[in-house]
Amino acid sequence: MSGDPITISITRTVDPERAKEVAAWARAGQDLLSASPGYLGSGWIRPDPGSPQWHMLFRFADAKSLDAWERSPERAWWMASAQGLVEDSHMERRTGIEGWFDEPSSIEVIDAGPAVPPRWKQMVSIFLVFYPLSLAANALWGALLADWPLWLRVLISVVTVTPIMTYLALPLVTRALRPWLQRRPSQSLKPAAG
Repeated sequence: MSGDPITISITRTVDPERAKEVAAWARAGQDLLSASPGYLGSGWIRPDPGSPQWHMLFRFADAKSLDAWERSPERAWWMASAQGLVEDSHMERRTGIEGWFDEPSSIEVIDAGPAVPPRWKQMVSIFLVFYPLSLAANALWGALLADWPLWLRVLISVVTVTPIMTYLALPLVTRALRPWLQRRPSQSLKPAAG
């Protein structure tokens, strides 16, 4: 099982007339989730107050922690208490690069997480990983495969660099740059405390 954080997105269909009951049920679930080892956060998203679609997002430190929550008696009780109240219609697990820089949509967010970094900061963090890896791959493969066709050298380089970037280098760099990536513009203008 992966040691990387994992985010779960579940879409639930709710009768808008039972919204207060579902909100109470959702709060109970968040209370149960927050007591689980490896829990990193959660929230409910509704496109608008009358929408039958509710989206739950929750995040665990790794797949092992998520698996423990999914097998827990607390979760079983919580899910059983939703019979006839909510209906699951879609679930998605997200790890890796697809969850790092996603743009939030323009919907109401309860318990919103950190802001998405501006594109230029995303570009800088990717550049800090891509340039040295690309340089190293070109130096290595350029020397070893100098007589091979360009398209094949590039293919080998991309196949070598992509997993290193996705699973090792980019997670390390984004973790190291997290305070800078998530700093809001108003925070960067505040004077440092002396």
